[in-house]
Amino acid sequence: MRTIWLSGAEWLAVLRIGLGLWWLESWRHKDKKGWFERGTGIAWAADVAGKHRWPFVKGGFEKVVRPRPRLMAYVVVYAELALGLGLVLGFLTPVALVGGLLLNLLYLVLMIHDWAEQGQNAMMALISLVALFAMAWQTWSLDAATGLFGQFR
Repeated sequence: MRTIWLSGAEWLAVLRIGLGLWWLESWRHKDKKGWFERGTGIAWAADVAGKHRWPFVKGGFEKVVRPRPRLMAYVVVYAELALGLGLVLGFLTPVALVGGLLLNLLYLVLMIHDWAEQGQNAMMALISLVALFAMAWQTWSLDAATGLFGQFR
């Protein structure tokens, strides 16, 4: 593969790190006090799920999220932090890429009516797929430095 300025593996690392920075920004801009103390994030999601055109979204929310709103708030907020750190540092990168892909798909389904968010989730999911199948942890990562996932080279 011919590239300009960096090698193909280095460009994939740039893509992986950029995706990680995107997750960190998502975490940074959240009102944590609102999410953890006032339940604003889960309340917003409950409103969206309650009006959703697909019944399985409302049913899934009612069974999984509504009974444990405080726990789910922590899961969502700290999942974004963990994904961001994992991708930027290249630590457990395949796990972070799969986790991020699943979280983006969940956001995509939940917010199917909010087209302002759909582009972001679709692009993040696409980057996750490309980085996963291109094994973007081979360069500039703790995974590469420690030989973790070396069997996939």
